[in-house]
Amino acid sequence: MSFELLFMVGGLALLDMLSPATLGVTVYLLLTEKERLRSRLMIYLVTVAAFYFLVGVAFMLGLDVLLAAFSSIFQNRIVSWVMLIIGGILFIASFYYPKSKKSDLPRPKSKSKTSMIALGFTTSLIEVGTAFPYFAAIGLMTSSNLAVLQWLPILAGYNFIMVLPPLIVFTLHLLLGRKMQRPLERLRIKLAKHSGSAISWIMCIIGLILIFNSLDYL
Repeated sequence: MSFELLFMVGGLALLDMLSPATLGVTVYLLLTEKERLRSRLMIYLVTVAAFYFLVGVAFMLGLDVLLAAFSSIFQNRIVSWVMLIIGGILFIASFYYPKSKKSDLPRPKSKSKTSMIALGFTTSLIEVGTAFPYFAAIGLMTSSNLAVLQWLPILAGYNFIMVLPPLIVFTLHLLLGRKMQRPLERLRIKLAKHSGSAISWIMCIIGLILIFNSLDYL
């Protein structure tokens, strides 16, 4: 396992921190929940992290089986051209994605622990389709032929980094109390208003990664 691989996967994890839905739900809970806030928020975040972790494990094992049968597929010139085209499309489309588009962030319909789990699954299902950095990281780890004991902790660390912003905001809320009320309100508005901008940046960077990784085999 090379330092370069860890650096690239770590960079993708940091990029995934831009995802607005999980942070938006966390901010909403901090602003609205008064009773058992800590347990409900932890249940929500653990559900999101566990969902992504299990999806990552499933993809790692599935991609590992595919690569065992087709070990040179990513070195194929045709596949490289496909990756180049997809990367180019993502890169160009990132400039036309509606950056000012407002999004309705998921909100809990009740205050039960079961609703927090359901909300975690809902948020994950909404975001997993656009989790380009996560899938790119899985592809990098799979193509590096890492053993299970190597990629498993990396995958766990990736998911921890992904939910780190909500944990930081929650910690600040515990430490500062009411002083966080106005900053949280402003953050909620910005997340709802500029979620499209974060997605466009993610599309741009993933497009560049696909382009640069395909050039060696053209």
